[in-house]
Amino acid sequence: MSLPDLSVFRPGPLPGHVYLVGAGPGDPELLTLRGARLVAGADVVVFDNLVAPAIIDLAPAAAERIYVGKKAADHALPQDEINALLVRLAQAGKRVVRLKGGDPFIFGRGGEEMEDLLEAGITVEVVPGVTAAAGVAAYAGIPLTHRDHAQSVVLTTGFMKDGALDLDWPLLAHRGQTLVIYMGVSRLAEICAQLVAHGLPATTPAAVIERGTTHAQRVARADLATLADEVLRQGIRPPSLTVVGDVVSLYPRLTWFQPGEPPPSSPLPHAGCAVVHSNNKD
Repeated sequence: MSLPDLSVFRPGPLPGHVYLVGAGPGDPELLTLRGARLVAGADVVVFDNLVAPAIIDLAPAAAERIYVGKKAADHALPQDEINALLVRLAQAGKRVVRLKGGDPFIFGRGGEEMEDLLEAGITVEVVPGVTAAAGVAAYAGIPLTHRDHAQSVVLTTGFMKDGALDLDWPLLAHRGQTLVIYMGVSRLAEICAQLVAHGLPATTPAAVIERGTTHAQRVARADLATLADEVLRQGIRPPSLTVVGDVVSLYPRLTWFQPGEPPPSSPLPHAGCAVVHSNNKD
């Protein structure tokens, strides 16, 4: 991959520093130029689920690659051990790139990692990434805002830290906005019921998008009353993102991305998800 020379703006990765880099929601071409430059100069790449293999392959051949992804009941490393690993690598003088699906600070636990790194005296740079809400919705042809349908966007998690689903339902059930739910597939029926109970019409358009921005993308489109059944019928599984609101009525009219069989050089991202998951983001 040939990149323009942007070193006049900022240096490449420095020894003893950690770079929290958002890798985007799946399509490797959604990685930022800054992210690509840092990966290309890394000594160590620490990466999650749903980071495209093509992004990891940007690292030098001699760079160490450490997988720390988490799936439901299957954590390569607990979060506190990931934090400690990043500290150790930086203290050893490595150029450390922490690749996180989507954006590090949007349901990515990047804030937790940065807190521990700063406490240990490690210099940290955060490189924003295309979060699932923006990337996945765009590839599904669902605009998150539209003057005729939605004047605001709300991002929320469908799975709290303690496993409870104790959300601000009156806030989430407002009309005239788009609601994007990360990590909610396993609780979808309950989420839809709560939104209807707190004021959204059962006929509100809604969709669940599986493996958005990749060649395996699938979309289940229904309304709040029938969405959970449609997802079950189609066998939609994590990693998936839920979008609720009148903007979903524009699907499939605005569809532009045609997923299909990948070329031999484009394997699926790792099983599981760092951007969205039924019960664990990262």
